[in-house]
Amino acid sequence: MKILRFTLLAAALAASAKVLAAPPLLNVSYDVMRDFYKDYNPAFQAHWKAEHGDTPVIQMSHGGSSKQARAVIDGLQADVITMNQATDIQALADRGLVPKDWETRLPDRSAPFTSATVLIVRQGNPKGIHDWSDLLKDGVQVIVPNPKTSGNGRYTYLSAWTYALRQPGGDEQKARTFVADLFKHVPILDTGGRAATTTFMKNQQGDVLVTFENEAEMIAREFGRGGFEVVYPSISVQAEPPVSVVDSVVDKKGTRAEAEEYLKYLWSDQGQKIAADNFLRPRNAQILAQYADRFPKLELIDAQKEFGPWSGIQKTHFADGGVFDQIYTPQ
Repeated sequence: MKILRFTLLAAALAASAKVLAAPPLLNVSYDVMRDFYKDYNPAFQAHWKAEHGDTPVIQMSHGGSSKQARAVIDGLQADVITMNQATDIQALADRGLVPKDWETRLPDRSAPFTSATVLIVRQGNPKGIHDWSDLLKDGVQVIVPNPKTSGNGRYTYLSAWTYALRQPGGDEQKARTFVADLFKHVPILDTGGRAATTTFMKNQQGDVLVTFENEAEMIAREFGRGGFEVVYPSISVQAEPPVSVVDSVVDKKGTRAEAEEYLKYLWSDQGQKIAADNFLRPRNAQILAQYADRFPKLELIDAQKEFGPWSGIQKTHFADGGVFDQIYTPQ
């Protein structure tokens, strides 16, 4: 009996040591995905436990998308990075932290869902904001995060630019002028989307918040549905938030299997339904159809078809000395 008890105790200690030795999985993500991963992480943990018998520990880090990518480049040990724009992951590829072909390792350019840009206005829409042109009305203050640190801000910039191009007689110069005028209405540039939401909702600054449609639902859950309205503009550049394993980290930590499965599961039926429940447009057409009532139709523009590769977009518009730096004057 003593031998049996000793054997059982040794097995239990070994199992405990195995669990304790398993390093946590760190997902470095951007601001407005907090609520999605609060729902997704437990679902993945249950999936992994059913398949492998143990429950992985998942840690999260949130902030402005480009700021988060910079943190990983500077040494933050992310097992996976889940950004809202390809340029942020490409910055890691340029430094050898992920392979150059990272975008082809998963379906849909490694973006498991999409989103659109919407305009959040005060209840009753007192400034009469219905489309991008209304953001340039006298007296309208626009809250949008900094395009140099936030993918949310870049999608806003590109959507407004595309809108101007689509107007009668629109050209590059008129688009440039339109976007420059828009940012004259921005009193403060927060570094990320969630910070911009706090500025608009909690601090009650501004007349309109430009953000992703999934953030509109998160605002409703946090602040209630009575203080704002959601306006869909006529056009939006389609947000494709990409994901990637950070190879340099997972190979060092021994977490590649967990990290790869963590991202692949985003395309599972459950992962896609969790996305739709959080007002992210799933890639799965059947699941998207099931949730069609919450995703109004609008003209969605593929950024790379409109502007070329993201590397060129970044260099032209958002790099130091680019178009945004040329047209933006701090208020």
